[in-house]
Amino acid sequence: MTLVLSTLVVLVALVGTGAYLLAMYKSAQAVKNFPITGQLIDVTGTKIHVAVMGAGADLVVIHGSSGNLRDFTTSLAPRLAKAYRVILLDRPGLGHSEGFDARGETLRDQALMLRDVSLQLGVKKPLVLGHSFGGAVALAWALHAPKDISALILLSAPSHPWDTGLSAYYKIMSAPFFGNYTSRLVCAFAPERAIQKNLKETFSPQTIPEDYRDKIGLELYLQPKVMLANARQRRNLKKQIREMTPHYPKISVPTEIVHGTSDHIVPLEIHAKLLAKDLPNSNLTALTGIGHMPHHWSQEAVCEAIDNAAKRAGLRSDQ
Repeated sequence: MTLVLSTLVVLVALVGTGAYLLAMYKSAQAVKNFPITGQLIDVTGTKIHVAVMGAGADLVVIHGSSGNLRDFTTSLAPRLAKAYRVILLDRPGLGHSEGFDARGETLRDQALMLRDVSLQLGVKKPLVLGHSFGGAVALAWALHAPKDISALILLSAPSHPWDTGLSAYYKIMSAPFFGNYTSRLVCAFAPERAIQKNLKETFSPQTIPEDYRDKIGLELYLQPKVMLANARQRRNLKKQIREMTPHYPKISVPTEIVHGTSDHIVPLEIHAKLLAKDLPNSNLTALTGIGHMPHHWSQEAVCEAIDNAAKRAGLRSDQ
C-alpha cells in the first residue's frame, strides 16, 4: 500500500512538473504570438493594457469573461473608429493587463480602475460599452462613478441573479491549490476539440466567425494566471450582482440594452428584460434569433444602439 501511494505521489509530481514547464512555454509563446497592440498604463502599480483607435466622441469598450480586447479590435472596433475615439481595455488579470487581487477583482474595483485608466488618457465622460461580464463592470462604473460616464451600452450583460450555481470548472479553477494545478494542466494539455466545443457554445446558434480562434488570441486566456484570475472573478459575480440590483434605479444616464433572444448563456428574460424595467432611462433592443455575441453577428444593431446612446447623451447630432 505504501509503495502504491508513493508511486502515485511521484506520478502526480511528474505530471505536475511537466505541465508546469509546458504551460510556461505555451504562455511565453502566447505573449509572443499575440503581443500588446496598444500601451500599458500604470494605475497605482497595476499595468492595464489599452488600445485606442479613431477620433470623435469617446467610447470605452470592456470585453467579457475569458476574453481580451482583441474580441473587438478584430471585428467591430475598426468600424466604430470611423465615428468615435474607441478606447479598448483588457480587464484586470485578463489579456495583457495585470491583476491586483488574488481573491478576484470586484466589479467595483475593475470599474474604478478602468475609469482611472481612461482619465489618464484624457477621457472624462465617455460612452461605456460592456459585453457580457464587461457589461456588469459597466453597470458598476455607472453606479460608483456616475459623474464619469455619459451613457451606457450593454451587450448580453448579466444584470440580475440567476438560479444555477457555479460550474464545476469554475469551482475547481478558483479553489486554492487545485486551481493552480488544474490551470497548468489545461494550458499544457487542453485538446483543440474541447476549445472548439466551448467556442461553438459561446456563439450558438450562430457559427464561429472565420479565423476568430486565431484572431482573438485565445492562447492569451489559456495562460494559467489568466484562467485563475477569470475564475476568481467569475466565482464572485452573482453575489456582486445581487448586491448591485437594488441600486439600478439610481442610474440615470441614457442606456441602450442590446440582447439576443437566443442567448442561452445570459438569458434575455432573466437579465435584459428585468434591467430595462429597473433603469429609468433605458431602451431595450431584443435581437430575434441572436445568441451571446451580437457584436459579431448583429453589428448594425449594435452600432445603431451606440449612435442612439451618443445622441441621447448630447455627444452626436442627428446628422
